[in-house]
Amino acid sequence: MPPHPRPHPRVGPVKLVVEADGGSRGNPGPAGYGAVVKAPDGEILVETADALGVATNNVAEYQGLIAGLRSALALAGDGATVEVRMDSKLVIEQMAGRWKIKNEGLRPLALEAGTLARRLRVTWKWIPRERNRDADRLANEAMDAAAKGATWQSKSLPATTPRPTTSTTAPTNSRKTTSPREPSSGTAPTAPSGGGTSSTRQRPKSSTAEPLFDLTPDGAPPSKAPVEPATSAPSSSPPATGAKLGTGTGTGPGRGSGWRASSTTATSLLLLRHGETPFSVERRFSGIGDPELTATGLRQAEAAATRLSRAPYAVDVIVSSPLSRARATAEAVATRTGVEVLIEDGLRELDFGDWEGQTFTEIQRHWPTELKDWLADPSAAPPGGESFSQAADRVSTVKEKLLLDHKGKTVLVVSHVTPIKLLLRFALLAPPEVLYRIHLDVASLSAVDYFPDGPELVTSINDTAHLR
Repeated sequence: MPPHPRPHPRVGPVKLVVEADGGSRGNPGPAGYGAVVKAPDGEILVETADALGVATNNVAEYQGLIAGLRSALALAGDGATVEVRMDSKLVIEQMAGRWKIKNEGLRPLALEAGTLARRLRVTWKWIPRERNRDADRLANEAMDAAAKGATWQSKSLPATTPRPTTSTTAPTNSRKTTSPREPSSGTAPTAPSGGGTSSTRQRPKSSTAEPLFDLTPDGAPPSKAPVEPATSAPSSSPPATGAKLGTGTGTGPGRGSGWRASSTTATSLLLLRHGETPFSVERRFSGIGDPELTATGLRQAEAAATRLSRAPYAVDVIVSSPLSRARATAEAVATRTGVEVLIEDGLRELDFGDWEGQTFTEIQRHWPTELKDWLADPSAAPPGGESFSQAADRVSTVKEKLLLDHKGKTVLVVSHVTPIKLLLRFALLAPPEVLYRIHLDVASLSAVDYFPDGPELVTSINDTAHLR
């Protein structure tokens, strides 16, 4: 159902609130979730809930989060500012990147929630259970309805025609099993996420044709950026001179060509690969696994931090992958510069699936056909893993978010080989195959300047001067 237009006075970009919850009667046991989307004044705009069959409490809470984020996107579209509030410390801390996801059963749900969150401008807030009553009520209503063989229906918003639902059976006692820490194993819900089994209620339409919210500072509707940057005609102006890496100055290329001077201020992304890990020493595939930095890796991070804390660098923002090796590298720079580290899930390394921790020789021996396909086609994924094409989608989204949130600033991006190569590839307007032809050392520094009138200028690739 499309969002219902409703006039709303604008006081800057509007912040929607998503409150989500989930519970299980037994852990695991019959489970359900609920979520609400609220206006800044607290008015409930959307309610959604569903029973999940047998699942753990943590699975149910993640499903509630996913449903709430989907409802916010359906209501306000990409780019909306959203504060997510949940009484699950586990979900909030994991989504904020402060806690590791140790339960592999939760990882797919966290990745799905992260993908949705990256389309919005999300902040994460833990709240005590007594302040999450609306979402808790909905989760219990869904479980109660399923126990009676019925479909959940909203009791506070006008009824609309629901999507097809599948009921599950659950006991009638309404008790949420609280699990502040992640259990060692999880039980997947019987209704798969995204399967269209939930029910949603929204406020009815008004007669006005105004949009529900004005979500961008200039009043323009938010739009999804393409994976590939747009090309444009070259300029005949002379080349610019005097540009420095990462200074964030306006000296740089013109539209699309890299030849004429620009009078506007660039947004500079400094791309720092994390320091050495045991996997990089042994040349093993290291994706979303979480090896720590070696002693050498810590020294490399410190060397990068020393360099970046001096002129001509003036780091305004530090954004890091959630993985430990990147975060430790970022924290070294943060200590030197006094800049807080922000975590961005989309900057994580490629998921190598079954190849995680394997050497190239081991993969060649056990997966010769799959390896051949992977080396020939960026859309081919390792068994159980992620393709370069899939990674390109999330990295492109992160890039656009960083450029939107930090215009004209110097942003240090601490990440991994694949995301950094993808950002360089986008800026170079290069085909996907270039990913196989770029080498990046551990703790190396690359940089791209982005100009408001369109062009992207690569100013450095694989710079390791600070390691010598």
